[in-house]
Amino acid sequence: MRARVNLEVKAVDPDPEATAQACLELGAADAGLLRQRDTYFAVRSGRLKLREDLGEGAAELIYYERPSVSGVRRSTYRRIPLTAPAEVREVLSAALGVRGVVEKTRRLFLFENVRIHLDEVARLGTFVELEAVLASPAGTESREERAALSRVVEALRIHERETAAGSYVDLLAQSPSAQENRPASL
Repeated sequence: MRARVNLEVKAVDPDPEATAQACLELGAADAGLLRQRDTYFAVRSGRLKLREDLGEGAAELIYYERPSVSGVRRSTYRRIPLTAPAEVREVLSAALGVRGVVEKTRRLFLFENVRIHLDEVARLGTFVELEAVLASPAGTESREERAALSRVVEALRIHERETAAGSYVDLLAQSPSAQENRPASL
């Protein structure tokens, strides 16, 4: 399986309805709502998560490497579809341990090569996350791919917001309210 590359940026979204409206005005296609649970496993490098689509019943294992820096960052990832997610979760939990669980409702918009996620993350808040999927297997971005991401950043005014450096599981680990509500098993 070949690794894929995308460019990502994530920011707090103080007004998800206005952001959704800006997506529509940009011409992004509304691809609907997703309910997801991501179980992150304790690994030495990168991040490994089991993503479950709670509405569709689908699941995949995702391994990715991405620096924990603000702004636009490059992410290299591999995805494997799963048919037995509960069993995979049980085995990986026993073998590696669970780092954390992130539950979210995601409204998905699509604009050219950019996936726009309007996320409501349990115990954390609302965010907008952009993923510009790069077509090149080598992970080199074309001028058109970078321009599409720039148009979305501008239209959603993300350049005016503070961007998040880590993943949702990292943000939950740093959140005082999430620490108080963390289950004893984690």
